[in-house]
Amino acid sequence: MTYTVHIEPSGHSFDIEPHETILDAALRHGHAFPHGCRRSGCGNCLGRVLEGKLDYGTEPPLGLSREDRAGGKAMLCQARAGSDLIIEIEEIAALSDIAVKTLPVLVQEKERLAEDVMRLYLKLPQRERLEFLAGQYIDILLKDGRRRSFSIANMPLEDRLLELHIRHVEGGEFTGYIFEQLRERDVLRIEGPLGNFFLRKDSPRPLVFIAGGTGFAPVKSILELAFAERLSQPITLYWGARDKDALYLDQLPRQWARKYPNFRYLPVLSEPSPDWRGLRGHVHEAAISDLQRSALDITTCDVYACGPPAMVKSAFMAFRELGLDETQFFSDAFEFQSPKAAG
Repeated sequence: MTYTVHIEPSGHSFDIEPHETILDAALRHGHAFPHGCRRSGCGNCLGRVLEGKLDYGTEPPLGLSREDRAGGKAMLCQARAGSDLIIEIEEIAALSDIAVKTLPVLVQEKERLAEDVMRLYLKLPQRERLEFLAGQYIDILLKDGRRRSFSIANMPLEDRLLELHIRHVEGGEFTGYIFEQLRERDVLRIEGPLGNFFLRKDSPRPLVFIAGGTGFAPVKSILELAFAERLSQPITLYWGARDKDALYLDQLPRQWARKYPNFRYLPVLSEPSPDWRGLRGHVHEAAISDLQRSALDITTCDVYACGPPAMVKSAFMAFRELGLDETQFFSDAFEFQSPKAAG
């Protein structure tokens, strides 16, 4: 049986099949719903059911509390329709005019930034431009139909070359290929831009960025745009890594901190050397502790988190427990595939 989902406040509607999640059906019909990890961890797809019945299968997702369910909230990446529905969620108008393209790109340059991080510069065809929002990603299309997602690290104003930061996944077939076999002047096929992790420029709230590992890539794109747009609110970046060497572009945010009075940069190391004098531990926990020590009220901020799914999920739940409205939390969870899935 096919059901109908009506969206408020836009007034749009779409049909949904019993096997589809609400998010998948919405995206299939071209509706720009906020989403991230698709595993109920990031909270981006949190909506509200005004009328109708949901089906979560055996049990509700872990990221949805009893109070959330009592208030009609739903993780749309997990929920299926059990009847016709009326849901409340803000569609993302900024994405409606962005065209997704499939293009060949030339590998212009490979640059090793760390032992396990490679920077690629990809050149677009001469008469093509890729319009994207700072923070979005592209998929590299493999010959066997698989695809690998990587965030765009440059800002949209500089789109002749696309900059990617690729971490080598141990045992990963594709990342191994990038590091060991891919050559400059090789051609790849990409699809993009994709994703809804981008700067909400109309918000005057202080900005807090939490990046884990190569989660710095989309944050770099967003921050460079924020500086170009001369945003004046306080901006803080917490970048988490294993050790100092893993902060593969550490001097760049340090330069920003010297240049822009409203920007703070605090690196966080989980396995620091004995002489480390900075923040330690899990990056989201260190960020919260630092913010609580500062004069900045966490609930007045917009928080952008990007990195491994466990980090993003933990950050979302921790900030929400401290009173941050979920509409002020934006995220992109990097899904690293297992070696058997070709990394």
